[in-house]
Amino acid sequence: MLEKFDLEIYSLIEKELMRESETVNLIASENYVSKAVMEATGSILTNKYAEGYPSRRYYGGCEFIDRIESIAISRVKKIFNAEHANVQPHSGSQANMAVYLSCAKAGDTILGMDICAGGHLSHGTKVSFSGIIFNAVCYGVNPDTELIDYNEIEKIAQKYKPKIIICGASAYPRIIDFNRFAGIAKNVNAYLCSDMAHIAGLVAANLHPSPVPVSDFVTSTTHKTLRGPRGGFILCKERYARSVDKSIFPGIQGGPLMHIVAAKAVAFKEAETGDFRKYQTQIVKNARFFAEKLRELDYRLVTGGTDNHMLLVDLRNKKITGVECQNILEKVNIIVNKNSIPFDPSGATITSGLRIGTAAITTRGMKENEILKIIEFIDEALHYKDYPEKLENIRKGVKDFVMQFPIYT
Repeated sequence: MLEKFDLEIYSLIEKELMRESETVNLIASENYVSKAVMEATGSILTNKYAEGYPSRRYYGGCEFIDRIESIAISRVKKIFNAEHANVQPHSGSQANMAVYLSCAKAGDTILGMDICAGGHLSHGTKVSFSGIIFNAVCYGVNPDTELIDYNEIEKIAQKYKPKIIICGASAYPRIIDFNRFAGIAKNVNAYLCSDMAHIAGLVAANLHPSPVPVSDFVTSTTHKTLRGPRGGFILCKERYARSVDKSIFPGIQGGPLMHIVAAKAVAFKEAETGDFRKYQTQIVKNARFFAEKLRELDYRLVTGGTDNHMLLVDLRNKKITGVECQNILEKVNIIVNKNSIPFDPSGATITSGLRIGTAAITTRGMKENEILKIIEFIDEALHYKDYPEKLENIRKGVKDFVMQFPIYT
């Protein structure tokens, strides 16, 4: 139908399918959903308006919609052993916004991780709603170890007495001590909001400590390591359930995207399987192996390695910027993203670093032997960055290699 009615859009979708199939995806925040999740995402549920919550809708005809959302809620609560869940947020940023507005007011102080140290835009960056609405202060990492300095965070918290402390990161490759954050928050009478968007899959598989027991609120996306549709969710203590739900609707959102809620439910069911835990285990193995082999080729890694699904590469000793590296690798069908590193001398549009993630390639079945090949492609492309013919040959090699690992099997 689409091909006949709108060939322009159909053709672009087909081209995107080919692009994804023919490239090595090392973006830490991306993944490939299953056919089952894809089917739910493209389902008839996109037709239904369902403002409100199960059994409390503002529209009629929500009998089956209510059951779908209730199943999604039940599944995610079970996975993370949470007291309450809201599965309606359209994104992780909106989940964060809803939490902040549920327990703080405009002008209140929030404390989050500096984006230059690995935090997210929604943790208090000045150009984000979080830095526009609230008085945002930030913490960073230790300049010597590049690790979170919990003693320094405690000092900052004591000085500014924030209403909310936000932990979790967009580009931090190490285990986060949620218990320590909880202690700091308690000492200054602050709410603790833990953003586990990147590590939710690892947490679900018990490969990373869970923030749920010690946090007032936990936010997450459903894509990334959790391998669901693009969207978000909130977990919280039961005592905050009403304020969180009101903050999502009618606070910052209207009707939920019920086709996405259904796809989230499917992804949550997948996350309860033994295969999912094996998959998450391989993600971590792949990331650590990737880090080890890059170090052998004299690539400097921020913090020296990784404990999760991502690694940050400091490119300065390679005499190339993050944006240059991103562009060169895209020419050979390897997709990465430039990324600031702690105390980065370059701006955010240039950067001195590269963020690499292993969730997507692991979904395609790649393991250590394949990572060796990917690193060979990367190192060769950077070595021959000024030789177009060499890069074209490398691109053909990458394409032949990656097509052995289909997105869908």
